[in-house]
This record gives sequence, structure tokens and C-alpha cells, in this order.
Amino acid sequence: MAEEWYPFNGVNIMSNLYETDYQQWLSNQVALLRNHHFDQLDLENLLEDLELGIESKVDNLERFLTNLILHLLKCDYQTTVLRDSVATERVINGWLNSIDNARREINKLMRKNACLERRVEGALNGAYPDAKEGAIGEMNRHIPTKCPKLDNSSFPDTCPWSYEKLMEKDWYPLNGVEL
Repeated sequence: MAEEWYPFNGVNIMSNLYETDYQQWLSNQVALLRNHHFDQLDLENLLEDLELGIESKVDNLERFLTNLILHLLKCDYQTTVLRDSVATERVINGWLNSIDNARREINKLMRKNACLERRVEGALNGAYPDAKEGAIGEMNRHIPTKCPKLDNSSFPDTCPWSYEKLMEKDWYPLNGVEL
């Protein structure tokens, strides 16, 4: 019966299938594993696929963290430096929604992929420079031309918040500003 699942013998046929019909290749790999036919596995592509899967999840985590940190940085700058009450109420409420959405996506990703726990610090370190650059660019679009523009020194070199703080429900860097 098992031979019907994979009526071929050899990695070349498997490698070819990996490139032409991924779903069939994956089904075959599962069947081979389930039936303990380890010698017939397409190990090279299987390992690559596993590594890509993990990297894809880490990339998603970094993307969600970047979005979260970007909005937290803008919120922090708006309430600490600019303290413009009109813009604060109107603009920050939108950022709070983005912050909540990013936290929800991160929590969902982490629930489904517990293996990411040990990669959080690396993802955070990877996300922060992009978030900082994005916050500088976005804030500069709204700063009047006569005012000094933000630059790399406008925000800390490293993320000012721990992962635990970033993920704390209902925490926002409002710095005493009431909405």
C-alpha cells in the first residue's frame, strides 16, 4: 500500500516533484515519515523547507514587531516632545488601534508557534531599526518646514521597551497625556 503513495524510488524524482508539485511532494514526504522510510526522504529539500518555514515565521514576527514599535515610538514622541493636544487626540487614537492590532497578530503568531519564544530577542533587535527609521520618516512628513526634522538621534539606539512591556495589554507611552 505504501508503494502506491510513492511509486518511485530515488531523490531525483522527489527533487523534481518538489519543484513541480509542492503539495504532492509534501504529501509524499509525510507518507515516507509516517511509514518510517527515512532512507527515501528528500532530505535536502525537506530541511530547506523546514528552515524556510521557521524563517518565514520569524519574518512575520519581525514585521508585526516593527509595526508595533513604529506606532509606539510615534505615540511616545507625540506625547513627550510635541505635546500638541489637537493632533494628540486625533492622531494617537489611530495609532492605538494599530498598536492593538499588532499586539493581537503577535499573540496569535506566538500561540500557533511556540518555537518562536526563543527567537523573540533576535526579532526585536531586527525590528527596531526599521521601526525607528519608519517613525522618523512618518513624523517628518507632518513636521512644519520651519521646525527641525527628526533624525537618527531623535530616538534611542536600541528599543526602549522590553518585549514584555511591548506586549502589555492596554499599555501605551502616553506620558501623562489624557485622551
